Amino acid sequence: MGTVVSFDLADNLPEATLTAMIGDVCRWLHEVDHRFSTYRDDSEVSRLRRREIEAADYSPDLRHVLEACADLWRSTDGYFDAYAAGPLDPSGYVKGWSVEVASARLAAAGSMHHCISAGGDIRARGLSATGAPWRVGVRHPWEADKLSWVLAVTDAAVATSGVYERGDHVFNPRTGQPARGLRSVTVVGPDLALADAYATAALAMGEPGLGWLAKLAPDGYESAVVTDDGRAFTSPGLPAV
Repeated sequence: MGTVVSFDLADNLPEATLTAMIGDVCRWLHEVDHRFSTYRDDSEVSRLRRREIEAADYSPDLRHVLEACADLWRSTDGYFDAYAAGPLDPSGYVKGWSVEVASARLAAAGSMHHCISAGGDIRARGLSATGAPWRVGVRHPWEADKLSWVLAVTDAAVATSGVYERGDHVFNPRTGQPARGLRSVTVVGPDLALADAYATAALAMGEPGLGWLAKLAPDGYESAVVTDDGRAFTSPGLPAV
């Protein structure tokens, strides 16, 4: 899906075991890319966009993703919209979901201390090799060599949505225009699929997204935001160091 995924496994396990674990999750991520990439003409999503497959023929994964996107559309008042730019594009959910599943597969195989990074989205479990929580830097939205925040996380996901790398790729579904008002939105919580989608939805909302993000804290989702005019906001429970 046009991004690089890196793995840091801090478990005291044989190298061959760790290598086999990474091989398994890499195969899973390639399977996700083959099924959901909007850049591949032969992907299941591309075939669906061309109306070449019927609902009865959807794979279980595609069915799950479509249902999850519909649920998020409802819970975000339409601001998370897999159709915001026109044709179906579930990438705003799929990347986070695929990494969340990859982390669960590593845990099921015995890796309880790992960190997966996918294009700025992080899923961490346990502790780093130093025995301390994983430290995650949130990039400054204007100065690429600086950080806005450093987070310390153990069993958590960190997702950032912004316009500083890919430009106008998030749209306000109310106006059909590129999102304005927020430069960068980071969400920290227990599930990367939801954290990623929430960050995208808040970015689409613009400044009203600040109030919406605050309502997510009781469910375990904290946030950090930089506005287009350079103001910074964080929720009280953000694990910043």
